[in-house]
Amino acid sequence: MGKGCGVGACELCGREATLTFHHLIPRTLHSNKWFKKNYTREQMAAGLELCRDCHGTIHTHIDEKQLGREYATREALLAHPEVARFVAWRARQRPHRRFRTRSKP
Repeated sequence: MGKGCGVGACELCGREATLTFHHLIPRTLHSNKWFKKNYTREQMAAGLELCRDCHGTIHTHIDEKQLGREYATREALLAHPEVARFVAWRARQRPHRRFRTRSKP
């Protein structure tokens, strides 16, 4: 677990890329009483190794509290319509191409 996880397959789109660690429950929420009450330390430390494109897309479309409360699993993230749409599209692109994610409208 760290900022740079090296090169490997993204846990969302499956592409080979430099990976970053995405906390399923954002670190800014770890001291929040609701999260301390509802999750163990292990659950709060859990995360996914993602390519920068998928990681950026998640943070573009989902705010932190919503991430922690509603999208704290890989399956839940893939159920989000914008994330699912991007992941499906990204999986079809050339391997080392980088993309800019649009900000929220």
